[in-house]
Amino acid sequence: MSLQTERITEACEALGLSGMANQYDALAQAAAKAESSYTDYMEHCLKAEQQARQQRSRTVLVKMAGFPAIKLLDDYDFRFAVGAPKKQIQTLSSLAFVERKENIMLLGPSGVGKTHLAIALGYLATQAGLKTRFMTAADLMLQLDTAQRQGRLKPVMQRSVNGPSLLIIDEIGYLPMNKDQCQFSP
Repeated sequence: MSLQTERITEACEALGLSGMANQYDALAQAAAKAESSYTDYMEHCLKAEQQARQQRSRTVLVKMAGFPAIKLLDDYDFRFAVGAPKKQIQTLSSLAFVERKENIMLLGPSGVGKTHLAIALGYLATQAGLKTRFMTAADLMLQLDTAQRQGRLKPVMQRSVNGPSLLIIDEIGYLPMNKDQCQFSP
């Protein structure tokens, strides 16, 4: 590696431009070969940085979502779950319901893939840059119950319930709730 390459890499890293640091040399070679202008080269470098940042953001959003596994709509077997309306699920994949702030419920017997669909929609949301949170009803009730006892219900509600653009609560029907749990309010 040349001294200039080292200096450019160090400068990129110091400025937090790791995407550009990883791509500028290959982009420079491609620009030289194509006899591109300096501004075209700069644009390609900036786009490489932008794409790297978007990918890092998506990765962080997936981790923060708390999915037990990554599931994709393409992997869902609509032939197995004959009751799942494919057109309706595909419509939901546009995520317009999130933008409209609408709730959706996936209902059906155990084992038909409701969790798979919920995670797949949540994963799509993270890839669209939306803050998403996946949790079971039992975990949510435990969090809220603990927060209420500690006098921290309002900030926990803000962070866990109101914070994400998409909140996925799994296994709602499996947990009996008492009157107080059904009426949490900060």
